[in-house]
Amino acid sequence: MLLQNERELVVEYGKKMLESGLTTGTGGNLSVYNRELGLVAISPSGLDYRLSTPEDIVVIDLEGNIKDSERKPSSEYGFHTILYKNRPDVNAVVHTHSVYATTVACLNMELPAVHYLVGFAGKKVPLAPYATFGTPELAENVISTIGNYNAVLLANHGLITVGRTLGNAFDAAEELELVARIYIQALSVGKPVIVPDDEMDKVIDKFSTYGQAGGKD
Repeated sequence: MLLQNERELVVEYGKKMLESGLTTGTGGNLSVYNRELGLVAISPSGLDYRLSTPEDIVVIDLEGNIKDSERKPSSEYGFHTILYKNRPDVNAVVHTHSVYATTVACLNMELPAVHYLVGFAGKKVPLAPYATFGTPELAENVISTIGNYNAVLLANHGLITVGRTLGNAFDAAEELELVARIYIQALSVGKPVIVPDDEMDKVIDKFSTYGQAGGKD
């Protein structure tokens, strides 16, 4: 099967998204890019993650042409492919509708460094302007906003995280949902104190060597 390993990962992490409360129903999407072959394994449109099999995962090229599968790819494939075209460090994309991150996005606010764990994205999580889901306009908003960050909020929509592996991108989505929850709760009590940029520089540097050798996936 074409991109069997990548398709298996998409199935595995799609189920993890539901189990972790990062999305509901068939919301959100995720993909893995095989740079050697120039092909993407991406979750199909509108299919329950719990029922997905590797055969259901759609293989597309960077122009969105289907290379293997009877399914349609996620309607959001455009921002996946534009990220892979423009970020050579990115081999996986996770898009969630997690409650607290989406709440911040619906307030049309960035997620600042209210907690050092925002370092999974960078010094903050920037906010991309609203555009209809599945449109070229949304993909353009994503790539013009994310820069070198590893995450971006989509106004009135949700969160995108990127990573070297699908495990990296998923971990970022989980940690940033925690930070978003902390931020919303802190705002409900008073004015959050933001971690200064120089401290975030130290955190990001430490994150670069944190964990076990080899990483996930």
